[in-house]
Amino acid sequence: MNFDNICKFLAEEYPKEFVRWLLTTESTEVKILKTELSLEPIRADSVTFLQTANRILHIEFQTLTISNPPLPFRILDYSVRLKRQYRCPITQVVIFLQETSNEIAFLSEYVDETTIHRYRVVRLWEQDSGLFLDIPALLPLAPLTRTDSPQELLAQVAQRVATIPNRDERQNIAGCTEILAGLRFEKNLIRQFLREDIMQESVIYQDIVQKEALKWVKSFLNRRFSNIDSSIIERIDRLSTKQLEALREVLFDFSQVTDVVTWLDQQEESQNS
Repeated sequence: MNFDNICKFLAEEYPKEFVRWLLTTESTEVKILKTELSLEPIRADSVTFLQTANRILHIEFQTLTISNPPLPFRILDYSVRLKRQYRCPITQVVIFLQETSNEIAFLSEYVDETTIHRYRVVRLWEQDSGLFLDIPALLPLAPLTRTDSPQELLAQVAQRVATIPNRDERQNIAGCTEILAGLRFEKNLIRQFLREDIMQESVIYQDIVQKEALKWVKSFLNRRFSNIDSSIIERIDRLSTKQLEALREVLFDFSQVTDVVTWLDQQEESQNS
């Protein structure tokens, strides 16, 4: 599961809340920068750029400490590109989602013979849960924060999610919370506190589950059969989440590409009947 993408969704859905948290300032106007920088972005799936009146907030979410190029150099690279293009101050924050003892999570600067570049690091497991419980946009991150009783914290999060008045927002926050809580808790425990029907009605939850299932199916087929015809891939792209899950269940029984085609034909016939 791409946990970083969940955080990117939250930061872009609630930019003012993330600016208030990470810059400790109020801003009436926050713009999400979707433009590419001077070179092709690196790991753009986990990066969010928020522009306020006189500053750019660069947020990078991390579950892994190993990357290519290494994280400190990547942060320097983004800083140079942003300053070249926008010519304003840049605040860079790397947010580590999952507890680790790797030294990368405790570094806050890039250093070589001629350059020192500093950035801010937030390790969620060290953060007080209070702030995250009080702001709906940050609730999905709350299960990953500091606590002496993780299960009690998860119960508190579930209670706060249930009180969100707007139905669509409640569903999306619940869906994001369920996925991110998976970095710390077993799925069965999460389901004890978060209502499955609310999570599954979440638009972002459904979208992510479908993308992950589609990614897995394509990867499996390419490893198993190599060079799958593009027409077959196009038919797989049109499958619903339920159909993708059904396909995952039977893929190991297929010995040749024609088996996949036959299965797809059967699905289309059942839809048309």
